[in-house]
Amino acid sequence: MADKDFDVVGLGNAIVDVVAHTEDGFLEEAGLVKGAMTLVDEARCLELYERLGPAHEVSGGSCANTMAALASLGGRAAFVGRVRDDELGHIFIHDIRAAGVHFTTPPSPEGPPTARCLVLVTPDAQRTMATYLGACVELSPADLDPDLLARARILYLEGYLWDRPEAKAACLEAARIVRESGGRVALTLSDPFCVDRWREEFRDLVDGPVDILFANEAEITSLYRTASFAQALAAVRGRVTVAALTRSAKGSVVVTDGATVEIPAFPPTELVDTTGAGDLYAAGFLRGLTGGLDVATAGRLGALCASIVIAQWGARPTRPLRPLWERVAGGAAAQPPKRSGTGGG
Repeated sequence: MADKDFDVVGLGNAIVDVVAHTEDGFLEEAGLVKGAMTLVDEARCLELYERLGPAHEVSGGSCANTMAALASLGGRAAFVGRVRDDELGHIFIHDIRAAGVHFTTPPSPEGPPTARCLVLVTPDAQRTMATYLGACVELSPADLDPDLLARARILYLEGYLWDRPEAKAACLEAARIVRESGGRVALTLSDPFCVDRWREEFRDLVDGPVDILFANEAEITSLYRTASFAQALAAVRGRVTVAALTRSAKGSVVVTDGATVEIPAFPPTELVDTTGAGDLYAAGFLRGLTGGLDVATAGRLGALCASIVIAQWGARPTRPLRPLWERVAGGAAAQPPKRSGTGGG
């Protein structure tokens, strides 16, 4: 068995975010669902971009954000994703490596340009995304490095990848390699509309190779088509080793086969931009698990990371997160969470 010298290897869409302020009226005129991610083609992406006000570019992509934050926490992270050999592609490569993440996927010399996501932030700090996948559509099993995957303690998969058959095949092959090498598989459901598109396949994954599931309230209720969060929590229990379910200001709930752990949210110093809250929660939680913390403490670390990122612009932390790890791992976290043996949220 290979040495597990990477805490987490992430497989996801390599995207450069274009972040801009906008109003609810702009979303309505553009036909975008507030708070959701909508896939668009290149022409539509350019049209929306031209209608925006001032914007700034920053490397993004849900899984890549999680890996960057995990590295900032002191974890050993690697990322697999595809970019084009163009200006945005070089920005992405520079930023992910500068964040301390191992990234060796070669850029495509031809084909679609590097993916970009228009992140439209309304005055209430909600973010709505219009994503052009570009070079991401080329991600396939050929991009996998079996040796790298065998060295991962956890493989982290982005649900958005299910929208492309070759990327989906890469996820399933990566999961097979990691599990056969003694590692675990984590999945984030990514978006409730993504769940709507792939509900049955996601259920099969949860019942099969996935050990750790990340979902927010809308995603988990969509997955099991339940009328309430409590019903969804009951439905997922026992189907996966750990389910970490986030509920925005209500905090999060971590579900294992034998317990439910409720974790409060940490209010941000200022609510600026909710982009990346789930990505950062996952980073903290995964860092906690791979660092030997119990699920309750890992959840508190995730909540702290989320509170940091929503107090700033963009989904990549602008200050090192290592002090949060030292604070939590050193036993100086907040009050212990509420725990119950069979409770439902």
